[in-house]
Amino acid sequence: MTHQTLLGGIEPAFATKIASRRDLIVKNALRLGVLASVPVLLGACAARLVSGGMPKTVVEVLNFALTLEYLEDDFYTTALGKPGLIPTRVRPVFEQISKHESEHVALLKTVLGLDAVQKPKFDFTAGGTFGDVFTNYRTFVALSQAFEDTGVRAYKGQATKLMGADFILTTALKIHSVEARHAAEVRRLRGEKPWITGSSRGSLPAAAQPVYAGEGKTVELGITPSGVPASAVSEAFDEPLTKEQVLAIAGMFIVSA
Repeated sequence: MTHQTLLGGIEPAFATKIASRRDLIVKNALRLGVLASVPVLLGACAARLVSGGMPKTVVEVLNFALTLEYLEDDFYTTALGKPGLIPTRVRPVFEQISKHESEHVALLKTVLGLDAVQKPKFDFTAGGTFGDVFTNYRTFVALSQAFEDTGVRAYKGQATKLMGADFILTTALKIHSVEARHAAEVRRLRGEKPWITGSSRGSLPAAAQPVYAGEGKTVELGITPSGVPASAVSEAFDEPLTKEQVLAIAGMFIVSA
């Protein structure tokens, strides 16, 4: 991740301070011949300036997001390391998604600093429910869809808790939009519509049903659109998932926190 990407997700007032320290760090690194350590030093600098003043609620939300990003990052890294699992024609798609997830992890860890939770241990078979996830492409891409659809709804469910921390909210929404593009692309690869219709999990296994709970909602802000099929109304809005719902889904794959 570039220095510009790191600073781009931080409020201007903080970014200015970090930039001034960055210049000093780079000059000293050049003088000492340790330029390779600059990203680590910048991360520590950003963490001290940002995480020290964040409300507890914001820290909790970011750690919740970080746990999900750990899961996705580890999932794609593991899959890409399995020879023959991902067809050559679609491998670049998952390589790009994997890069995004790694960058999300890096950014969240940088902002949280010492407050960042440790990466859990994962079992992507969910105790055998998805036993061939890393040997069968169809199972892998199905689980990929479930994770991406969950991520979209999870970020949406936490957005209101970040109101008042505008620079954090803006960054979270940027990640949310990327997760939405991931979800749309993975669904397309599976021959599904890019968006969710009702509470249908499509061709996913029954174990994935909690991912789509509540998506059949057809009333928004108390308004029921007339002359529009219920399926179209449900497709037009992604519904948020609560933290408890998301943790119940992710918990199937977490061996130890």
